[in-house]
Amino acid sequence: MALTHSNPHNKCPWCLGDPLMEAYHDREWGVPVTTDHGMFEHLVLEGFQSGLSWRTVLHKREAFHTALHGFDAESLLSFTEAEREAFLANPQVIRNRLKLEAALHNARTLVAFRDRHGKGFANYLWDFVGGTPLDGAREGSWPATSKESDELSKALKSEGFKFIGSTTLYAHMQATGLINDHWMSCPRYREVKALAQTF
Repeated sequence: MALTHSNPHNKCPWCLGDPLMEAYHDREWGVPVTTDHGMFEHLVLEGFQSGLSWRTVLHKREAFHTALHGFDAESLLSFTEAEREAFLANPQVIRNRLKLEAALHNARTLVAFRDRHGKGFANYLWDFVGGTPLDGAREGSWPATSKESDELSKALKSEGFKFIGSTTLYAHMQATGLINDHWMSCPRYREVKALAQTF
């Protein structure tokens, strides 16, 4: 990956040149998420990202938060037809009916999942990595998928979730800290690794 921006701190290059992306990289990306709410938010956002850039989604995150009941799965069970039409008319979000319906479907699936399994969604996801973050320990590039994301995608599809292919799930794992995928030369690699030791 060629660097097109100055990178004096050796940050992961995908975040460079955009203050919001850099702030997200520096504060959130790779930090272990332990709540169902946080996991569901990323699942929704990464579903909307499909075919688009993360930068596009991140710049619309606050609008998504407002339009989708703060990413509260239980609250989304009451999402009305009027709210659907308002969402699809809102230029501040990604106006894609299939992705919206997948997000609402996944909210229902998440609530049913917790009732059926008697355990939290976040706990279920962490079980896939043995309860501790995987260590990407990489430099120079990132894969689109992994063995773990393949397995997780297959498992969640069997539970009824939609728009959760292996590529989407790998991005989800990176974002929520299921894997520490900062480059080893990036300062956040060591910082996130230290967080994982207290996780």
